[in-house]
Amino acid sequence: MVSRRLARIYKLVAGIEHLYRFIVFGSFVTAKSEPNDVDIFLLMEDTFHVEEVSGEAAIVFDHVAAQNYEGASIFWIRRMAALGGEQTAVADWQFKRDGTRRGIVEVVGT
Repeated sequence: MVSRRLARIYKLVAGIEHLYRFIVFGSFVTAKSEPNDVDIFLLMEDTFHVEEVSGEAAIVFDHVAAQNYEGASIFWIRRMAALGGEQTAVADWQFKRDGTRRGIVEVVGT
């Protein structure tokens, strides 16, 4: 089930303590009754270093591995790389390649 995959990915990313924002987009946030994958954009703290991530969490930061093992398309950048600012970087995920808008949802942990 895709919702379990999403929860697992969130737990892995939140566990490394450099997560700033966790954005979900694509078919998972539409009316599609059974999406077959989840699309995620991660905005990481500037102190994040991918080479320091190990174990299962490392899969999340390898786009091909995340697709193959987690059934997720995961994109990430550090806050300092957010051209136009963080909010602009997040808002850009609302636009499809054809220029139409799509829904996005931010997951906020407890």
